[in-house]
Parts: sequence; structure tokens; C-alpha cells
Amino acid sequence: MIREHRSRSKLEAYYQNYTENGKLDPNVHPWVAASWQRSQAYGVKQDKMDISHRLAPEKFRELQQGHRTAIDYLGHLSEGIKEFFQEYNLSLLLVDADCVVLKSYSLPFYQMTPGEIEGVRVGEAEVGTSSISVAYEMKAPFWMFGPEMWVKECQLGDACSAPVFVNGEFRYIVTLVSMEPVPMPQDAVISLLFTMRTALEQHLEAEIRITAEEAILDAAPFAVYHVLPGGEVAYANELGNKRLKGIGAKHESLHGSLHTSNLNDVILNYQHTPVSKGFRGVPSYNKEVTWITPSKTYEDITTVVPLERDEDQMVQSVVVISMPIEDLRVLVAHAAGYTAKYSINSMVGEGTTFAAVRTKAERVARNKNHVLIQGESGTGKQRMAHGIHQASSRAAGPLITLRCGDTTPELLEQELFGVSRNSEVSHQGRLELASGGTLFLDEIEKMPKNIARKLAETLTKGQATRVGDTVMRSIDVRIIAACDSDLKRLSERGLFDEKLYEIVSKSVIRVPALRNRREDIPKLAAHIVAELAEQHQLPVKKILPETEAKLCQYEWPGNIKQLQSVLEYAFFNTPGDTIREQDISLMGDVKPDNKWKEDKEVFVKAWKAAGGNVSRLANLLDVSRVTLYRYLKKYGLETKR
Repeated sequence: MIREHRSRSKLEAYYQNYTENGKLDPNVHPWVAASWQRSQAYGVKQDKMDISHRLAPEKFRELQQGHRTAIDYLGHLSEGIKEFFQEYNLSLLLVDADCVVLKSYSLPFYQMTPGEIEGVRVGEAEVGTSSISVAYEMKAPFWMFGPEMWVKECQLGDACSAPVFVNGEFRYIVTLVSMEPVPMPQDAVISLLFTMRTALEQHLEAEIRITAEEAILDAAPFAVYHVLPGGEVAYANELGNKRLKGIGAKHESLHGSLHTSNLNDVILNYQHTPVSKGFRGVPSYNKEVTWITPSKTYEDITTVVPLERDEDQMVQSVVVISMPIEDLRVLVAHAAGYTAKYSINSMVGEGTTFAAVRTKAERVARNKNHVLIQGESGTGKQRMAHGIHQASSRAAGPLITLRCGDTTPELLEQELFGVSRNSEVSHQGRLELASGGTLFLDEIEKMPKNIARKLAETLTKGQATRVGDTVMRSIDVRIIAACDSDLKRLSERGLFDEKLYEIVSKSVIRVPALRNRREDIPKLAAHIVAELAEQHQLPVKKILPETEAKLCQYEWPGNIKQLQSVLEYAFFNTPGDTIREQDISLMGDVKPDNKWKEDKEVFVKAWKAAGGNVSRLANLLDVSRVTLYRYLKKYGLETKR
């Protein structure tokens, strides 16, 4: 608040009349009057300023360090106006939001050295009325004449204080104090204070914004660079600096500081990269780029954006955003859910047969061998693969799945190794996507021998080439293969590549059929029902003992997968909170009264539920074996006796 000049003698009389007689003159500024009353109530001494409310040296140093940005910036501002301070015997103070003096600049304050006043609390309760206490109380700038101050030794000169707000939050008070009652340009002093206050606010807000932006860039999963003409790096985020150091572009100078080399000196193909093109005004977006350095060749997905141009329309700098291919694989894998959904401990089974298998899986997960999981269809090989990946040192990497029997040999090769259509279009395969993690090859026995040989060679060399390409790309992948049949026997008969078998069979796990671990069926059934209830947010249903007995007596040719199907059908089609024996249909949603005689799909469902066994299917459908043979022939299905 700018106030017109007041008579010092009158102000002295107002002060004396109040402090000696307790009478407040109506001409006393209301903010000052209120502060006088509070100062008197606090019992603040009038004669000499009390500086006993001082922070301990260690605590004060810590406090100053926390406000170093504001302290240094205000010091920088005051450097250029020292002569003005000296001419009018002014002192500059920076006070924090708790009224502690953080820094005294220029001349002594209150005839004290900076060391005496710094660290002292100068709030109203400690030193009484001052421009600082009024600015603090009212959160507004205030000019205070010397005779209005509570402490007499401070009444020689005037003072002006202004609060500093950073993003709307009260943070500091900036104060200019005159040491002597000399005429001075009040408007100039106030303008100077307001200028310093505004500059400090803008600087601190910019610092916060820049710090936040740098934190965002450092947290980003890609490298960011600001590059000047010729290849000089003006800025790099945390990942960018890490990569620059990795290619030898960032190193310590003779004086110990970090120095960044010109990219032209460390990237051998710099002139052929999108960065060089960017300085010719050509932007690039999400291009796959190869960076060749003396130590290593890197592959990135890179975007280059040209920035400002000079009067001759020459690009002055470019922003480069790049992500290493290997990092992109991990990011995409996690975003697409290519992570383990199950742990080894989630595989239910207390019997000795399965407990031994689970213990072996835990042991195998910790080594680095490729893994072969063998077992009948539906025994839980995929869940086992998830558990092994999650318990391995590769758990942070992706878990990629490829079913070898789901597509043609040509498409399988492209899915596995990737494919290059032309110079502009090239797609990575599952091997590259799984690099740093695990590739789960389901039904590996259905992989054609020529593809199996290529995969064996790739795993041996640790390098892969995409179909239609000649570029060798490094891969680091662990294979977990699953097979419904005996893969060793298939390789011995020449039906599967022997070399690939040797590679994937370093560790072999055989998952037992459900009929060989009947003791686990009750707990498996309860676990499946509990999972269904949780997934669909429905109450858990109890499986009655007689129901468990029926489940344990069945052969389960489709293993756990079939058990899951049967229980799922019972869970959703049974009223009440229990699953009774009569609620169990061993063919799931296929019933004897279905039109299986006319509908091949329904018949095939029943056929699979019976595990391809004619006698079992005849019992399930309550028909003769002769009738079944007729329909098996009609639908072209092989028989198991």
C-alpha cells in the first residue's frame, strides 16, 4: 500500500500517546493501530529489538538450503542496484512464510550485521509492529514510516514490505529498509520493491514449471534431446544422458565436469540419420533408425522435429525423441498385457505327485535354461509357463505366446521372426518382441521342421533376421515350449527337428493328467468356483461332498480344462448357493436331449468331453456303441476304444 508522506513529529506523538497513555489517535493507520495493540498484548519490549528467537545454526543452514533458489536469485537481482542501496542507505531482506530472515543483502539491517539478523524470527510476537508483520498479517504490500514501528531503535528509517506469492501460495516477504531518516524517492523505492517481488515470483514459478517438466521428461520411457546444428547436444533427459554415456558421447573433462561430444564425432552414420535431415527441414515421425557407433549398433524408433528458423530459413535446432527397440518391446508387452497372469503357487495341488512337479518348476524357474513342458491337453501347461516366467529373473520382461498350430507355415514363420515388406515397412516378430523376457511356444510339436531348424540356429547365435530382410538383430529370449505328446520320440522318428529339441529340453517338466492326481480334484474344484465368483462378482457356491465324490470318480480325459468347463456350466446354471451331484453334467452344456444327431458341433463337443472314448461317450449319451459308430463315421471322427 502506497501512503502519502506523513509528519514524523505527529507520528511520534501518536506512538508516545498510545504506549504511555493507552490512547489510540484516530489518525493512526488502522493496520498499524491493530498491530500496536497485538504487540502490547504479546508483551514485546519497546526499547531494543529482541533477536533471541534465532534458529540453531544447523537448522538454519538446512532452511537456507531449502530456499536456495529464491536466495540466490534475489541476490543476483540486488547486485546491479547496490549503488542505489548505498545512496539511500537501504537494506534488503528476504523473509520466509514463518517470518524468519533467510538472507540480509547489501547494508546492515537495524544497524546489525547480516550474521546477526539472519536466522532470527521477526514476526509480530517477537519484534512487534513492522512493515514485515503488517505485510504478513494483511498479505499485502505496506509502507511503514519509522515512528510507527514498535521497537524504538528501529524508528530511524522507513520500511516497505511486499508478500511474494508462488502459484497462488504465500511463500516469502521481500523488505527494503532505510537506515536513516533521509529524504528518498518513495515511489522509486516502492517500484523497485514491486519489480523485485514480481521478478522473484515469475522466476520461482518458472523454476517449478521447469523442474516439473524435467521430472516428466526424466520419467518418460524415451530419450529426449535438443540438438544444435552440427550435432551439438544442448539438452538431454535422464535416459538421453544414459544413452549418450553408453555410446561414449558423454564423458568427464579434465576439470571433472561432464562434457558431451558432438554427435557427428560418435555416430558414424550421422549424415544419414533423421537428425541430419531435420536440419534440412525434413521432419521424421516414428521411424525405425539404426545408429552406428564405434562400440555398438543401436536400433531406435525415432521422431525428429525441426524447431525455429533464422532469417535465411535455416533450421536452428531440432528436438529428437527416440526409444530403443528393446525398451519399446517391454513397454508394448506390458501395455498389451503380455505379462504373467499366474504364479506357480496359484497352481492348486497338495498331493505328492503334483507337489513334486511344482517344486521342480520353482527350481527350473531360477535357472537360465530353456524349458519343455509336456503333458496331455488341458493339464495346465500354459498356467505353468506363466508361473515359471513370473518366478524367473526375466519376470520384468514380456511374456509372449505363440501357438504353433494355429496358422499356416508361411504365417507362422512371419509371426515368429517378423517380416520386411519393403524398405519402409518392416514388422518385428514374436522373438524380437519377447527379447529380454520369455517366448511361450504352445503346441511346439506342430512347428514345421524348416522353421524349427531356423529357430534352433537363431537361438544358438542369439541373432534373428526377419523374413525378406538381411539385417541381423540381437535377441535375448528364454523359450518355454509346451507339447501334448512325447517330443523326444517325435524327434527320434524324424517328425521334429532334433537340434531344436536338444535346445528346448535342457529342463523338462511333465505335468500329470488329472486322473493321476485325483486327490487334488476337490481343492481344484473349490479353487475354480472361487475364481469364477471373484471374476463375476458373485457369491461363492459350496460343492457338496457327494458332488466331490462324483468329480473324483470321473476319468477327466480333458483334464483341468474340462473340469473348468463342467464347473463353469454348473456354477451359472445352478440355483442356490450349493452345487449338488445332479447339477454336474460331465459334458458341460451338452446334454443327452441335445440334437447331437443333427448338429455336428454339439456331437463334437460331447466327443471331446468323452476324450474320444466310444464306451465313455455311449454312457454319457445313453445310446449304444453301434449307434455311435454310425455317427462317428458320418462326422469323420477317429475312434478310441
